[in-house]
Amino acid sequence: MRLEVDERRAQLLALGRRIFTASPYDEVSMDAVAREAGVSKGLVYHYFPTKRDYYVATIQDAATELLAVTEPPESLAPAERITAGLDAYLAYVERHAGAYASLFRGGIGADPEVFAVVERTREELLSRILRGAEGGIERAKVPAFRLAVRGWVGFVEAVSLDWAERRALPRAEVVMLCVRVLLATVECVAPLA
Repeated sequence: MRLEVDERRAQLLALGRRIFTASPYDEVSMDAVAREAGVSKGLVYHYFPTKRDYYVATIQDAATELLAVTEPPESLAPAERITAGLDAYLAYVERHAGAYASLFRGGIGADPEVFAVVERTREELLSRILRGAEGGIERAKVPAFRLAVRGWVGFVEAVSLDWAERRALPRAEVVMLCVRVLLATVECVAPLA
């Protein structure tokens, strides 16, 4: 089946996300990718010159999707935006638990380009929270406040990984836990800000 360039690339990225979730990076072959996609290996290499390029592109695709689906409506109050964004984030983790875990626990996560994609995603999520914080942009400029919220983002990642594997609590309770920890973090840093 002949697809348009963007459609074919999207198909290969969706396939890559599934394949890299199901198998460690080192076990994925471009031959297998081409076979599963029903295309020639040359066509896969046309879109992605190396397996590493393919992997990085799948990570970027997932990060783009994550940022899109977790952007809460501007019309919500700051606390509601954080709650809605967290709920959407955990819903994404729930739907893509394997890919989320493999990104943070395996693959070629130490690769500089993969790290850059992950770090840009963290920074965008951090920026959303800082922009929506009570006190707005001025408070976000305070180093202690930014540092504390950045640490909270790491907390959310760790909680998300554990929750995706164990499901010890309902998602709504995990959202509330993360919100409470953020509020406590902000309260602790307030005297420094």
